[in-house]
Amino acid sequence: MASQAFVIIGAGLAGAKAAEALRGGGFDGQLTVIGEEGHLPYERPPLSKDYLAGKAERDSVFVHDQAWYRQQDIGLRLGRQAAAVNRAARQVLLDDGTSLPYDKLLIATGSSPRRLANASGVHYLRTIDDSDRLRDILATGSHLAVIGGGWIGLEVTAAARQAGLQVTVLENLELPLLRVLGREMAQVFADLHRSQGVSLRLGVRIEGISSSDGTATATGVRLGDGTRIEADAVVAGIGAMPRTSLAADAGLEVTDGIVTTAALRTSDPDIFAAGDVASAYHPLLGRHIRVEHWANALKQPAVAAAAMLGQDVRYEDLPYFYTDQYDLGMEYLGDVRDGYDQVVVRGDVDGREFIAFWLKDGRVLAGMNVNVWGVTDSIKNLIRSRHPVTAEALADASTPLDDLAAG
Repeated sequence: MASQAFVIIGAGLAGAKAAEALRGGGFDGQLTVIGEEGHLPYERPPLSKDYLAGKAERDSVFVHDQAWYRQQDIGLRLGRQAAAVNRAARQVLLDDGTSLPYDKLLIATGSSPRRLANASGVHYLRTIDDSDRLRDILATGSHLAVIGGGWIGLEVTAAARQAGLQVTVLENLELPLLRVLGREMAQVFADLHRSQGVSLRLGVRIEGISSSDGTATATGVRLGDGTRIEADAVVAGIGAMPRTSLAADAGLEVTDGIVTTAALRTSDPDIFAAGDVASAYHPLLGRHIRVEHWANALKQPAVAAAAMLGQDVRYEDLPYFYTDQYDLGMEYLGDVRDGYDQVVVRGDVDGREFIAFWLKDGRVLAGMNVNVWGVTDSIKNLIRSRHPVTAEALADASTPLDDLAAG
């Protein structure tokens, strides 16, 4: 394969891990990674967790240092944007007018935060530069307004409260994380933040953003009922959108992400996709699924790389995500987007030390362990087994989860 050229568009975690997997898999041809940011590829979870909170050094977020890319003979085109993909010519056109030939191409362009319409001076959290700006706010501010009660919003809220700021969370639904976790477990996070002194304003509508000089810095939020929330800064965490325009313009199939097979191959057999942007067919779930979480960006690239090297592979990992907020640590496995019948709890919800299970037709679809560790493999086996289980057995801590998985 020495004469071949592989190109990776996207210099985030997925792009870096794909380059690593290709070299580890024996690819010794030309390998180039294109990234819009001027930084080396880095991991994003610390940006709203330990790095934002000042518990991790800046260097710790980078996947590899500069020397590693040199040693692996990986070309980095940082601070450059892929402007177009010419499938007929097998070339990637860059924004500086240059082009790169490819034999195989991986698109790992990730996602971008949804932005509030007609709102200037609002902070978002996607890049390390965003996190740096928020770190400054946490060091100097006194009151933060957070729009959106999703993972990013709540993690920023936790970091701000621990830094001593007052925080008001504005969420248009009845509970934070309601769409993700359902009412039962969303209430756990509402109670957690209220116990830490957070002002949760739920079921509210954002009327507008106000600023001290009209443009530079947002210093308040106007609600639909006329209430004005004053703040030193406003952060919006209202979801993200997959960055699919490059793929769509190239004529690839796009439906809530770049549509791929289980091997992460797109509608063009020489182009692959991984990470936030990929809507991949999942063999266990029997449908396409797009997951905007760290584990996907970490693990999918190895499968994509193997497929690019001609191997018969499939990505079958269950969706996984985690969060750390105050004294609550949580891991979640599975997917309940098709709905569930009931939630069964094993442990102490009020003490925030438990496992929750989402069931449909007597089978476990997902599990969430809160301050209970070393159980993710057992939860994963239980979901994969598809064995019917009773609520009583699930709730009984004396019944080993592995026994339930074994049927």
